[in-house]
Amino acid sequence: MAGIVTNPRSGKSQPAKPHLTESKAVRFVLIGISLLFIGLIVILPMVSVIAESFRKGWEAYLSALTDPDAMSALKLTLITALIAVPLNTIFGVAAAWAITKFKFRGKNLLVTLIDLPFAVSPVVSGLIYVLLFGAQGFLGPWLDKHDIDIIFATPGIVLATMFVTFPFVARELIPLMEAQGVQDEEAAVSLGARGWRVFFKVTLPNIKWGLLYGMILCNARAMGEFGAVSVVSGHIRGETNTLPLHIEIVYNEYQFSAAFAVASLLMLLAIITLVAKSILESRMHQEQ
Repeated sequence: MAGIVTNPRSGKSQPAKPHLTESKAVRFVLIGISLLFIGLIVILPMVSVIAESFRKGWEAYLSALTDPDAMSALKLTLITALIAVPLNTIFGVAAAWAITKFKFRGKNLLVTLIDLPFAVSPVVSGLIYVLLFGAQGFLGPWLDKHDIDIIFATPGIVLATMFVTFPFVARELIPLMEAQGVQDEEAAVSLGARGWRVFFKVTLPNIKWGLLYGMILCNARAMGEFGAVSVVSGHIRGETNTLPLHIEIVYNEYQFSAAFAVASLLMLLAIITLVAKSILESRMHQEQ
């Protein structure tokens, strides 16, 4: 049974690491299976994308990336993420704060609704917005009368992206804030702090790493979302195509090198996200 040891750097007590009892052969097999799986599912496709991207040389690669439609798709992808992630962050913090710090009717319903995008297909969520805001939808005639474009325009893409990504921040914070409890907030209130001061001085510092981690996951999904965005975008070149949609269109036109070149750009964004995630995890472990 593992004992308790004291971290010499932080002075905090933490459970001792249990001793491994498996034989070297078992560990070798488990590690080998893990590496083989990662190699086939992750590394090999990434290498293939890079190889296909440069098959026709640097000039063709740069030409595919600097194509006006590709640049427009990149711009729309970044704009969508810049809008969706902050809004979902505000919602996630508010929802997690309410669920973990207060008692109210409908708490279980709120938790269920937060998990809804995990259960609903992204294509279905896109269709929901078409039924609401499309030309023949519930609000379509009113929107058309006031010259407001949502479907087949940037607002629809942002709404669809927000729907599929809004659980990430909340779902990262809820377990963290439940584990922390309300002792720190109660202590701050007993010392005279109130409302937002308690949040900014006590709650937010305690959840900062979990919050950033959730934002990174939300951003990664926002930039790579395909299904919901595909339904509401209309696939208008240079206007409503995000990077995943642009890749699909170029690939279907048999411009394979261009498709893989743009895919490598999307992969680069994913790698940057992964590096940021790893840095945050390292910082979180250092502070524990």
